[in-house]
Amino acid sequence: MCKARGRFRKDGLVPLPGDRVTVAEAGGGMGRIDEILPRKNIFIRPSVANIDALILVASAAPPVSGTLWIDKILSYAEYNNAEPVLCLNKNDLEDTSELLDIYGGLGYTVVRTSAADGQGIDALKAAAAGKVVAFSGHSGVGKSSLMNLLLPDAAMEVGEMSGRLGRGRHTTRHVELFSLGNGTWVADTPGFSAFDHLDLNIAGGFTFPEFERFTCRFTDCGHAEGTPGCEVVNALRRGEIHPGRYENYIKIKLKSM
Repeated sequence: MCKARGRFRKDGLVPLPGDRVTVAEAGGGMGRIDEILPRKNIFIRPSVANIDALILVASAAPPVSGTLWIDKILSYAEYNNAEPVLCLNKNDLEDTSELLDIYGGLGYTVVRTSAADGQGIDALKAAAAGKVVAFSGHSGVGKSSLMNLLLPDAAMEVGEMSGRLGRGRHTTRHVELFSLGNGTWVADTPGFSAFDHLDLNIAGGFTFPEFERFTCRFTDCGHAEGTPGCEVVNALRRGEIHPGRYENYIKIKLKSM
């Protein structure tokens, strides 16, 4: 058990799950956190640091994950220097081919899983190997069930679906890291439900990797329809960018302005 040095409070620093720290013995079986090492990234809600990959668990079965929400979380990961991994769960209940068609060729790691029969769990383990990963997704999409397959000794609480609301009940109430071995750590979090209140500076579309294949004549181009010479808009008209992805980009961009 370690306590943080008092100067952290003075400097406005709080140790977070995922932090790399230096510690010293303080006697009586206790320790002291002397230094918080530089962070790769920090997520505020939930509070966790140094996430290498953010695994977004989505579902085509109830509760259905909308593409706008998926694109927000993928952008959030890109913006915070974390690798986005899209996990299409409940594949035993509903075909996820439509989502795979949208996201499979964009450069994201995409895995299809079923927590019910173990489908895709090896691929999910491979995507997490050697990394500190966090799971995100609406309640009821199967995050805890998947984590129980990855970490059977952790015994995550699994929530039931709410028939009235058509979505799951929250089961995770704090952030905790679990070791999967071989340098792999899994952060169990309450989710990223407060994401809608965070701002993203995506005016250039850098959180949408397919946009980067096209070079605009304007260095600060916002890729708005009607912009003359915008190669992203031209690619959209040629069918080289999915119209739903572009529409979601515009919605996220307008919200962040």
